[in-house]
Amino acid sequence: MKDELAIKFLGVGNAQSKGLGTSSCVLEKNNLPILLIDCGPQTLFEYRNCYGENDPPALFITHAHFDHVGGLESWFYHLIPKLNKGHCENMSKLFVPVDLVNTLQRRIADYPNMMAEGGANFWDAFQLIPVSERFWLNNMLFDAFPVRHHEHTTAFGIALQGNFLFTGDTRPIPEVLIRYASRGETIFHDCGLEENPSHTALSDIHREYSPQQWKRMIFYHYGSEEDGKIIEEAGFKVAKVNDRFSFTHSSSASGNANDENQYLSAVS
Repeated sequence: MKDELAIKFLGVGNAQSKGLGTSSCVLEKNNLPILLIDCGPQTLFEYRNCYGENDPPALFITHAHFDHVGGLESWFYHLIPKLNKGHCENMSKLFVPVDLVNTLQRRIADYPNMMAEGGANFWDAFQLIPVSERFWLNNMLFDAFPVRHHEHTTAFGIALQGNFLFTGDTRPIPEVLIRYASRGETIFHDCGLEENPSHTALSDIHREYSPQQWKRMIFYHYGSEEDGKIIEEAGFKVAKVNDRFSFTHSSSASGNANDENQYLSAVS
């Protein structure tokens, strides 16, 4: 019997959106949460509304902008009293791309006197797992890869072969999708209306991607409900808060051998 995997969105908006929540989603396996992707200031509240009071078992961080990591400090404050009482036997795993570890240390963990009582380091509350290119979770092998958001190697996407790819914040990355999403994967992609040096705009989609790529895309990180409707009216799919997208896990999913050639023909 194959496992059912699903991506459930807790938030779909950009840092300035109102009512959409900052972009974050949960990978579920057979209806149970196994991996949270990004943790903005309100993400844990939304997570607990969906899944109860248990903490996320694992988190993957795409980059260190505050709308994607701002919930880590409050999560630490929630966990550390349990740790001090010896009640944190199963610490949540933090999968962090290696290039982001130093940034997170300076941005979150170095804040002086994290606990007024003292005696606790930020990383005491989590199991940090630095990620270079791949990592294992629940017997599944995930890929992590750089995307185009601000400086090189400051933002990353995540993919599970044959199932999904999640870009995080990015400019168009067609060559990356050829490498990590040529087997029919659902592609969850950053998209807004305005052209931007750090994000993908609606006008970029047809120009930068092949039909075989953009027809599998579901867009998030847009600015408002009205923006989402405009993207839909252009013929694309958008994720909305609490939307759930399911797929069946298969490590041997067959790919579309024509994806790369079709893309190269489209841009030549």
